[in-house]
Amino acid sequence: MDIQKLNTLISILEKSDVDEVEIKEGDSSIRVSRHNKAPVQHYHNNSSAPGAAPAVAPAVAAGEPESVHPKLKGNVQLAPMVGTFYRKSSPEAPLFAEVGQVVKKGDTLCIIEAMKMMNHVEAQFSGTIESILVEDGQPVEFNQPLFSIV
Repeated sequence: MDIQKLNTLISILEKSDVDEVEIKEGDSSIRVSRHNKAPVQHYHNNSSAPGAAPAVAPAVAAGEPESVHPKLKGNVQLAPMVGTFYRKSSPEAPLFAEVGQVVKKGDTLCIIEAMKMMNHVEAQFSGTIESILVEDGQPVEFNQPLFSIV
């Protein structure tokens, strides 16, 4: 779904008495809700799609000081979008992922809130979480390292 359709959908929702709407297009779906009770959009990064960002990056980028990222052995899960990083779906919910936890490809690692929409970020590979590189509630940039998974 392109951003213009999304903005139109949000605008229609704001002007109506409807509290929530969900639309499915192929294997993508989006749910927009006035109430932020639960995550409302699932993000599926398909790195084989044209123009898609790679899901893995080197643990320390060239030219970065060593102190920015400690020497990591694992693959780095990158932020698929700009937004706010959350480790759980609500204040009373359990964390999606912790250091030392074994995860499988497709497991939810975190949520990134973007434009009042909660986007699940799924693991791009299986392994053990070596490090969480972002603090809960911190803004993140596109392709910013989030997790190291060995």
